[in-house]
Amino acid sequence: QVQLVESGGGLVQAGGSLRLSCAASKIIFSTYLMGWYRQAPGKQRELVARIDKNGNTNYADSAKGRFTISRDNAENTVHLEMNSLKPDDTAVYYCNGLTIGREYWGQGTQVTVSS
Repeated sequence: QVQLVESGGGLVQAGGSLRLSCAASKIIFSTYLMGWYRQAPGKQRELVARIDKNGNTNYADSAKGRFTISRDNAENTVHLEMNSLKPDDTAVYYCNGLTIGREYWGQGTQVTVSS
């Protein structure tokens, strides 16, 4: 059974940092486009950042300059380094894995940024 398991969420003050990790199992990780999405209360889920199998990245405008996505194909993990966090970053963050004909989601990890 495919699993994407997120970790690293928590409560942080505005201006602080968090590092989210997502460990994947039972997929050919290196072939997947991996992404981080988030969903705040009352809002739709939105893309934060993603990284393809070659390490090419793209970011939501809200994440540019503050967040960095990276992957380790040997460890089947993808990370999201989040700096200069703002209260607006408060959301459940989800790991996503996408390849042709298949898409998987993690269970989510809560990030709460206090002002």
